[in-house]
Amino acid sequence: MVVLATKCYVEGEARERALDGLTSMVADRLGGLAVDYEVGVRDGGFPSVTVEGADAVVARNLLREQWGEITPEFEPGETYVGTLERWDESGFVLDAGRDVRVPAAELGLGPGDPGQIRTRFGLVQHLPLRFVYGDRPRLADDERDRLYEWTRGPGRVNVNSATRAEVRATVNRAGHARDIVTVERLGLLEQSIVCRDETDPPGLLASIGEYLPAELLCVVP
Repeated sequence: MVVLATKCYVEGEARERALDGLTSMVADRLGGLAVDYEVGVRDGGFPSVTVEGADAVVARNLLREQWGEITPEFEPGETYVGTLERWDESGFVLDAGRDVRVPAAELGLGPGDPGQIRTRFGLVQHLPLRFVYGDRPRLADDERDRLYEWTRGPGRVNVNSATRAEVRATVNRAGHARDIVTVERLGLLEQSIVCRDETDPPGLLASIGEYLPAELLCVVP
């Protein structure tokens, strides 16, 4: 079994749609392998995929590569994935099966307190983030590089509590299909709307916000 490092925290029909979407993504990822699998959700909201069959080892590795894995133990110096649960003046708290506090000094994302950094980089709650475990956990170098790259691009609007299909449908409904490049999947329910060069991210957020019961944050280059 692989416990995926992304969360399903919505309820009702939204939860069913999210899990249906995840099942389809798992099917696409494992297509052609000799495995049977079952998707569920563990306590704490982390999805699990139970895999059996001749290609089970390969299948589990593919799932870990795509989503990251929640593990019972951490090894110092190794990289893991946790979801952004909360933040305060002291740093970020990631849920990686247990709380992992990344001190403000170990974020490595430039000036400002953790709340200001979160806003500047569009880090919506529950966003999966890679960290290096140790006495003082820190954001992984490739995670820092990814976030800095967002600030050098054309602009983004990051969203939580919605599937990729729901976000795309909302953008279309609001009449902004031609104003974006794509909707990039960041987690099961965390998406990033990549704007065209001429699109104003705050304006796009204002236009689609009324349609999405979600947290939305802009990344402005």
